[in-house]
Amino acid sequence: MNSSIAMTMDGESKPLLATAERLVEMRNLSKVFVTDEVETHALSGVELSIREGEFLAIAGPSGCGKTTLLSILGLLDSPSGGEYRLAGQSVANLSASQRAHIRNREVGFIFQAFNLIGDLTVAENVELPLTYRDMPASERRRRVQDALERVGMSHRVRHYPGQLSGGQQQRVAVARAIAGGPSLILADEPTGNLDSSNGEAVMELLRELHRGGATVCIVTHDPRYALYAERTVHLFDGQVVRDERSDPVAAEELVESGFHVAH
Repeated sequence: MNSSIAMTMDGESKPLLATAERLVEMRNLSKVFVTDEVETHALSGVELSIREGEFLAIAGPSGCGKTTLLSILGLLDSPSGGEYRLAGQSVANLSASQRAHIRNREVGFIFQAFNLIGDLTVAENVELPLTYRDMPASERRRRVQDALERVGMSHRVRHYPGQLSGGQQQRVAVARAIAGGPSLILADEPTGNLDSSNGEAVMELLRELHRGGATVCIVTHDPRYALYAERTVHLFDGQVVRDERSDPVAAEELVESGFHVAH
């Protein structure tokens, strides 16, 4: 695991992973959206912990609060109530700049729609988040090359997103997420825009990253992909209704049906 840096409340730097084992702790977490005097309870009473080095899937039907929960995990949004501690630190009083600092250095995001910039090359897309750090150009180039080699896309560095297939674009998105050496990789429906073959390839890639020590959390509505994780948290109407370890029997049944799940 990399030696990660976070911002303290007074703006100084310190190791984010100073408290190692539980990277994420959420207690009685809630999220309420208010529009035109109508309250929508997206999350209610959520209890969740993620250990360092764990591979977790958040599963459930559309509209159950999965993406809202992932956004809070990645400091893109804030809860309405409850407590969220990241590596032992409460995030409640972090300033906007401190949250951005942690997102840039500690969280790698992978999105369903890839979110690549069309007029940047593959290499430039992967390098972009690193340009917001105080990092020499030579180090940025090394990290970009290493990340693209890990996802099997080093031969496409000069290509543009429009010249790539969906599966290739998602591999580039994964490379962008891991180039900074994040403590936590968050993937929101990473297979949603892919066929089953490319979806399996992306999940295999996330599995390999986890085996290399990464902490990975994915959101999915597809129970087949949830089986790649060690543990699955099921959401329904904004509440955790089940928290279970992966089921080897169910995985084996999927393999027999033609859907491959690596172990």
